Amino acid sequence: MFILFEDRLSDSPFVERVWCCHSECGGAFLSVAASNFEMAVTQHRGRIFLTLRGPETKATTLDCPAEGEWLGIRFKLGTFMPRFLPGSLRDHRDRTLPDAASRSFWLNGSAWQYPDFDNAETFVKRLAKAGLILRESAVDEALQGQPQALSVRSAQRHFLRATGITHAAFRQIERARYATNLLKEGVSILDAVHLAGYFDQAHLTRSLKYLIGQTPAKIIQGDRQLSFLYKTQPPR
Repeated sequence: MFILFEDRLSDSPFVERVWCCHSECGGAFLSVAASNFEMAVTQHRGRIFLTLRGPETKATTLDCPAEGEWLGIRFKLGTFMPRFLPGSLRDHRDRTLPDAASRSFWLNGSAWQYPDFDNAETFVKRLAKAGLILRESAVDEALQGQPQALSVRSAQRHFLRATGITHAAFRQIERARYATNLLKEGVSILDAVHLAGYFDQAHLTRSLKYLIGQTPAKIIQGDRQLSFLYKTQPPR
């Protein structure tokens, strides 16, 4: 594995976790399906920039440069920027914000200092105070199975606007990521089928090939670099 990751959970109402990584050499990796909106700060060959990323609805092979460093802020599902809705960033339609100076970038007409691993929550709190980041309560209600004041169709529209994907797509992505972690931890394919709630092994294989980019057997072999994939729980 040539990309080495570190992450920590966050107590922010907007942030799920903060991660960082660096590449020891260059190479291709599998960017697996992901549900959440993210900010990523890249440092490579003396340049630094911040990129907004939306959800990924399928696995994609990407190239990683050597000797790069990245900081990621992974927002809780339902956190979004009204000016850059997650759906407009979906599937690698990333948005890199313009540089303001060597350590800052332009956003909403103001220069913002790049966040780091330790002050990410303070940075996000300032964004929220400025109204640049919002939370959609309908998403939390949907994830927790709570009764909603909205009609089913309105709740679906709110979920899609705030996340960039449907609730059904979210469940499929999170289930595939959960199954992948089970396989990487040594759980058998048949047990992964049962624990992740797939109909049968063929169903698991189709899902993982599309969303993770590998068959269950290849995931067990562990010979491909995957993007940031941490231990999670299956969605309700």
